[in-house]
Amino acid sequence: MADRLTQLQDTINQQADHFCNSIGILQQYSTPSKFSGFDRSGSQTPQQQQQQEDYAHLFATLIARCAKDIDVLIDSLPNEDSSTELQSLRRLEQDNREAGERLEEVVRRGEALLEQIQSALADIAQSQLDMQHLQADGIGKSNVNIPP
Repeated sequence: MADRLTQLQDTINQQADHFCNSIGILQQYSTPSKFSGFDRSGSQTPQQQQQQEDYAHLFATLIARCAKDIDVLIDSLPNEDSSTELQSLRRLEQDNREAGERLEEVVRRGEALLEQIQSALADIAQSQLDMQHLQADGIGKSNVNIPP
């Protein structure tokens, strides 16, 4: 089923339909007034009079029932100030923001530590390469200096 706001909008639209239809019925069954200058010779029969009253009663009932439904739906909407659920959601959002900020700080420190580790590993690798070159140069010189 649709949420309450959608139900409220649908009910308001239904109320507008009732108003439009009731005005249409009024126009359909109305007789010209005595001040309009139109000939009143075609007055309504008792059956038409009863049918007009039935429509008036029907639309009055529909409009009143729909208005009551609108009031009930409006009353069922949550009150923003008193809603404990909304307050707890706000608290959770604030906690979430704070946790996000802490996480960002931890990530920044982790990235800085990672850079330090990578720099240290690069220094170690370079030192090992330098040592290998020195040993290779030292072994080569010692082999060249040793007479056969």
